[in-house]
Amino acid sequence: MAGEKQNIIQAVKNYGKQLFGFIRSRVHTTEEAEDILQDVWVQLSSQARLDDIISVSGWLYRVAKNKITDNYRRKKTDSFELFAEDGEEYEWSEPALMTDRNVQAETEEWQLLFRQQLAGALEELPEDQRSVFIRHEMNGMTLQEIAALENENIKTIISRKRYAVQHLRKKLEVLNNDFLYN
Repeated sequence: MAGEKQNIIQAVKNYGKQLFGFIRSRVHTTEEAEDILQDVWVQLSSQARLDDIISVSGWLYRVAKNKITDNYRRKKTDSFELFAEDGEEYEWSEPALMTDRNVQAETEEWQLLFRQQLAGALEELPEDQRSVFIRHEMNGMTLQEIAALENENIKTIISRKRYAVQHLRKKLEVLNNDFLYN
């Protein structure tokens, strides 16, 4: 038991700051991030045997990601209460509001919109940046392979990729925020 407690303390020391940063970058407030991090530590401490966890960091990040997803789902459900009239109880019935077909159609619509926005943003990039991004992210080539193919220094390829990613993030930020926070 003392060994398990020591393992938890060590996990908090080793991963606490990075895990908090990971969570905080994906939620609206510091308080939400702190609550989610606390839930992650509680789940870790409730594990019967920590030695059974092969990769503690992988396990922690997976649990954190699941907790973040749960947090967004809970908020969406809670936000339906705004439709209730003053003084009325609001009953939310998922089948009445959302069917699998509606969810699938909305997902397909979002994917189409994302692909269109991505294609437009890619077209705005200079050819050398667009080429590196497509080869690396879409075709699965390593940056070293791209550098050899283009007869360029690896740092040049990395720089091109970084500029491409920065541009795409900026162009897709509004779409990403709409998807995550609505």
